[in-house]
Amino acid sequence: MSQLINAWVWTSTVLTVLFGFVYVSLVWLVTAPFDPGRYAAGRAFRQLAVFATRLNPYWSFETSGRRLRDPRRPYVAVSNHESYADIFLLSHLPWEMKWMSKDTIFKIPVMGWMMTMAGDIRLKRGNRDSALNAIEQCRDRLRKKVSVMIFPEGTRSRTAEMLPFKDGAFRLAIEAGVPILPIVVAGTRYAMAKGSFRFKRAHARCRVLDPIETTGMTLADLQTLKARTRAIIDDARHALMHELGIAIGAAADDAEDYAAEAATTDASTADAPAKTEATTEGR
Repeated sequence: MSQLINAWVWTSTVLTVLFGFVYVSLVWLVTAPFDPGRYAAGRAFRQLAVFATRLNPYWSFETSGRRLRDPRRPYVAVSNHESYADIFLLSHLPWEMKWMSKDTIFKIPVMGWMMTMAGDIRLKRGNRDSALNAIEQCRDRLRKKVSVMIFPEGTRSRTAEMLPFKDGAFRLAIEAGVPILPIVVAGTRYAMAKGSFRFKRAHARCRVLDPIETTGMTLADLQTLKARTRAIIDDARHALMHELGIAIGAAADDAEDYAAEAATTDASTADAPAKTEATTEGR
């Protein structure tokens, strides 16, 4: 049954992307001349993630917390990062944000085209020129009164602990003079955990916290701002996990399961070298 449900979810998600491309393209064509921030096209793209979530019988996602009075006031939004499912969950928030995403996602046919139409920001990891260009693209979106969304951990954590935050988002907020908008997610680790593309049952929630103003700050305040934001998100994450009934140590157990699964796979491969060689020769 699990395999059938996963097959349905993947099929429905792919179809949502394919048919959604037509929808996003039409919105982009109609609004592009007078919407330089690609706000409308971005919202249309995010709606596809919400629709795909509704077709997934394994997932129950919800949002809570602060409501923005003016969705066109730009923020640098930052969130902890647990799995690919974070993107689906955060897309439920009722305002547009431009996402900083690794360039490999932009290379996916159809998906990458829609991300470009939506005005999302491409980043090639380990490439300094790409990083500088990505930051400039973020500044451009902020000037056009659209928020940007950055995962300051840089990648998803396998354990119950958040990874250290990188400087980029906080430097951007200080230099652009816009507030940091902390967001916390919980429950997505089990929806689609790192190292697996299998969908699992998950009740997840994201919570928008109070903005942190950067007015009057300089780069001398960067580390303090970063540490303060991380502490606020971490405290809220623990509270949210408690509300959802998620044991704090469960994430660590989940990481151990991955290690055990990987070890089992390696052992199975090691036990059958002859079969592997025969299969290769047969090709």
